[in-house]
Formats: sequence, structure tokens, C-alpha cells
Amino acid sequence: MKLASFEYQGIAGIGVVSADNDSISHLNPLLVQKLGFNPQCSMMDLIEHAPDFAQKLSGLDIAAAPRLPMAAVQLKPPVRRPSKIICLALNNSANSDRIMKGPSSPAFFTKPASALIGHQEAIEIRPEDGRTHPEPELALIIGKGGKNIRAQDAYQHIFGYTAHNDITSAKMRTDDTFFYRAIHPKNGTLEIEYLDTWVTYSGRYKGADTYSALGPWLVTADEISDPHDLDISCHHQDTLITSDNTHNLTHKTPEVIEYVSRYVSLWPGDVISLGTALKKSGGGGAVQNVDLFKSGGPVSVTIQKIGKLENRVMRLEQQSDQ
Repeated sequence: MKLASFEYQGIAGIGVVSADNDSISHLNPLLVQKLGFNPQCSMMDLIEHAPDFAQKLSGLDIAAAPRLPMAAVQLKPPVRRPSKIICLALNNSANSDRIMKGPSSPAFFTKPASALIGHQEAIEIRPEDGRTHPEPELALIIGKGGKNIRAQDAYQHIFGYTAHNDITSAKMRTDDTFFYRAIHPKNGTLEIEYLDTWVTYSGRYKGADTYSALGPWLVTADEISDPHDLDISCHHQDTLITSDNTHNLTHKTPEVIEYVSRYVSLWPGDVISLGTALKKSGGGGAVQNVDLFKSGGPVSVTIQKIGKLENRVMRLEQQSDQ
């Protein structure tokens, strides 16, 4: 089942996307009438009713819900205000020959919910952002929260899957990188020594407003038997930039959920983005070659069994859409 968050005539809603993606069955009136939901219920309300939501929904007559043409709605991120967006770093086997030193376990960072935008919404790039590029990724939505989740139980905690474009400013990453002398204890004593090191913080270059495009909808977990057998591609202005398969992710979903939940409690609605697809390059080279500030959009991420997430680019220096 494809579930979408949207706005229609200024009113927020949730709905089931038709098989041909041409319309949405507006669930809010049906959920209010049949299940006693609040009229302003959101995707988060559905997720918090997992895992029995699917059973409840199967008992409803979806055909009785008002049907809205897709062209008349504005799609929003499937989950609009998750407590956190967790992103895996360098989680693709294509990176192995480029990593000179790094952990053998998953490495992750977080983005704020304020970075989210939905399908066809604008990625805003400021002049100071400089070279900014897309990163196509498969993301999962947590249904049942938890801490210290075992790998063998991981799939029980997933509500659904969606596409994520992890927008990244290479210039701001460079600007926010320190080369400094870190203080360390010397030989286990009270003396100190200085070690030259590099450190960078992703608050701006990964977490700026509009730097997390999510959608166009989510597909419930029962529809995807193996999230690690999905073709994924990224196009920029109709040119294929990269194509890959999620099989090439280094750390797979069960391991990721187990590892992340050891350090960070997972809450319903949380997003985990599994890492950038870049195993095979298309005619445009690597995703890092795409400078959205200079060339504008559109840019898209397409994932098998999920759909196509496309976004335009707004260069704020010119205050115009591309």
C-alpha cells in the first residue's frame, strides 16, 4: 500500500495512492467516521497504531473515501515531523577503495525535521552554500520504536520505505572542517599531548532547510519483501547520474537498526536513510559532479517498487525557480 501525506486546498491530509499513481483516496474522513480518529490526523497517527493499523485499514472500504486527482494535491514528506532523520555515512561497497581509515561498524549522523521537503517542492540553495549535490538513498520509516533492538527483530520495527535525496553542500563541508591540535592524555598519565587531526560537523552542509527531500510517498513494509534487492537511480535534468541496487549497501537493515538503537532510541516515525547509491555511474559521472547551485534542477531519485521523487531547485541569489 502506498500512503501519502498531502495538502489539498490548504488542508493537510493522508491518503492511499492509486495503483496508477493518478489519484489519492483521502483517508481522513473515513478514519474519523469508522475508527474515531481526529479530523487532523497525520501519518504519525497511523504509524503509532502500527502494527494493527494495516488490519484495521483492511476492514475499511477505501473505495468509499473521497478520491482526489494527483494533479490537484501537493505531496508532502510522508512523515512531516519525525523526531529525527538518521543517515548512514559511506554505506556503499563502492566506497571501499576510497576509505583510507574508518570504522568497520555503521557510522551515522542526524538531520533535523526542518530539513524536510516533499515531492516537487524546491531545494533552496544560497550563494554561500556553493557546490551542492544530490545523494539518492533508500529510507525506512520506523513503526514500532525501541532501544537495543536485536538484528533478528529489526524488520518488525519497520512501518514502510520511501526515497530520500540527501542533499549535501560540499563547500559548506569544507568551510566547517577544522584542522587542529586535539588534546589527549599522554601514556595514561595526567600529562597531555597534542595530536594533529581533522574534524567536521554536518549541521549546515547536511541539515540546512530543504536539504532532505523525502517521498513521493511511503510503501508499507508488507509490500517490499527484500529492501536489499531494489534498483535505484538518480537523474539530473533527465540525464542519468548514477544507477545502483540496494544489494550494494555495506551494512544492511537489520545490522543498522541494531547498531543505531544501541546508542539512539528509535521512536515511531523516525527516518533511517541507508546510504547513497553510487555503484555505477551514468553519463554525468558521479553525483558529486552535479552542482545544483550552478545548474539548477530538476533532480530525481527513483527506487523500484516505490516510485520517483523529483524536486526543483531554487537558487536564492536569483529568487527564481529552475
